[in-house]
Amino acid sequence: MKITRQKHAKKNLSFYRNNFRFREPYQVLLDGTFCQAALKNQIQIKEQLPKYMMGDIQLCTTHCVLKELESLGKDLYGAKLIAQRFQVRSCAHSKSPVGGSACLLSMIADNNPHHYFIATQDHSLGNKVRKKAGIPLMFIIQNTIVLDKPSPKSVAHVKALQASELVPDHQKQNLEHLKDEQGVAQDTGRRGKKRKRVGGPNPLSCLKKKKKNANSAYHSGS
Repeated sequence: MKITRQKHAKKNLSFYRNNFRFREPYQVLLDGTFCQAALKNQIQIKEQLPKYMMGDIQLCTTHCVLKELESLGKDLYGAKLIAQRFQVRSCAHSKSPVGGSACLLSMIADNNPHHYFIATQDHSLGNKVRKKAGIPLMFIIQNTIVLDKPSPKSVAHVKALQASELVPDHQKQNLEHLKDEQGVAQDTGRRGKKRKRVGGPNPLSCLKKKKKNANSAYHSGS
């Protein structure tokens, strides 16, 4: 069962690596619900997550998540202790904290420039994440961490790219590189040379010279 889970994880990671430029160390942004589920199911996140994803991981959270856990009191005290061990990333709510869900959504705005994974047990947040292209979603089922399969939104985005219907700025360079590897640029160059030979002025000038030579030869013979 463990081997099957890792195969699925590897396949899903390859999708995000190839289409959305995700690279190690993978940055996993966790909220309080994920930490609470890990505590309840006795999951050691720092130990198990790198093994599951077969790569280097950076676990992180935000001040808003920590504030939310603190406000919920002793019932979430253990989850707060877990979250405090992770890197705290700056958000836009330092002066006026917002809920953890709203904060994490703001962290993946503008096409997720920092390539965050979102780790949550909040179904509402998970559904909102799935509506955005290129956001890997993680959750816990019983005592198992799961990387969700790419959302329909992400799959549709990639298909649109392949059909040349949508080319984001951050992928133009990759597409040009692929064109060079496939020889598309060289074909274009050859076509360009053909146009120059056909449209050049030299053939016309040569024809005029021939006419002049013919006339001069006729007059000399007479």
